[in-house]
Amino acid sequence: MKNNLKALRAEKNWSQAALGRELDISRQSVNAIETGRYDPSLPLAFKIARLFELRIEDIFQDDIKNP
Repeated sequence: MKNNLKALRAEKNWSQAALGRELDISRQSVNAIETGRYDPSLPLAFKIARLFELRIEDIFQDDIKNP
């Protein structure tokens, strides 16, 4: 799943560790989400969206191509 979490984090001038603290997850988890190696759970996706005051769809994009 593609996402723009890194750009959103940069806009707030937060490190991965700082974002992790805000979300109560590790810096490594933030890195894994940003690089697409890990898709967050639905509750975590909602928490991220609330933190940035955006919709989940504004942060995460399905990378499956429609025919």
